[in-house]
Amino acid sequence: MKSALPIGIFDSGVGGLSVLRDIRKELWNEDLLYVADSNHAPYGDKEAEYIETRSIAISQFLVDQPVKAIVVACNTATSAAVAQLRAKFKVPIVAMEPAVKPAVETTQSGVVGVLATRRTASSDNFLNLLARFSSNANIMVQACPGLVEQVEAGDLHGDKTRSLLETFVFPLLEKGADTLVLGCTHYPFLAPLIRSMAGVEVNIIDPGEAIARELRRRLASIGQLSRHEHRGSEQFWTSGSPDIAKELISQLWETDVEVKRLPEV
Repeated sequence: MKSALPIGIFDSGVGGLSVLRDIRKELWNEDLLYVADSNHAPYGDKEAEYIETRSIAISQFLVDQPVKAIVVACNTATSAAVAQLRAKFKVPIVAMEPAVKPAVETTQSGVVGVLATRRTASSDNFLNLLARFSSNANIMVQACPGLVEQVEAGDLHGDKTRSLLETFVFPLLEKGADTLVLGCTHYPFLAPLIRSMAGVEVNIIDPGEAIARELRRRLASIGQLSRHEHRGSEQFWTSGSPDIAKELISQLWETDVEVKRLPEV
């Protein structure tokens, strides 16, 4: 039965673990397969064609396992490849989108800041999203080069990470932003540090919970929610070094995990 198949999730690296965390909370009994394309990270400074090629290759790997759905846990991969993935694969595909709409609905000051990679910030999908909601708020977009690399290095609290965040966050706050959108799945791991800078009065929006709820809705609509009565399992692959990935994923997942090397795709 398809309902017993696992769900596949992928990202350029470990950032998508923030989405995996929300999926695990929402769908406690589902088996989850996670692919970190760490040997090709970060996607944020790559050309769209390159990201599309990687996204198709990893999705094919997941479909071959097989899986019953794919979550593109990467805003950059969504903007570059989601249309092509949905055209090529028959399984449901749930993808990320910076949470601009809820941010505009939440802001009291009328000023919203979006933290994103350069590729996401310049993508047609994102620019169209801004055009839909910019009449209702002043939406300021801040590209954040270097942040993904800090998370991939496991440096969530160090001086370099703090210095980078100060460069990106403080200008938004100074211009009146009372709502910050985390427009990259790596950034929720930096949320405690961002919170320490922004203060409790600033709303920080992580779209992971909304993605998990949408995944539940999509699977329920086709009768493919797991019927297992036990907690689901997690399996991890990386295109980089399994030893390095094991240490980092174990740190972020907060439990010891095993990581397999992704076959050449």
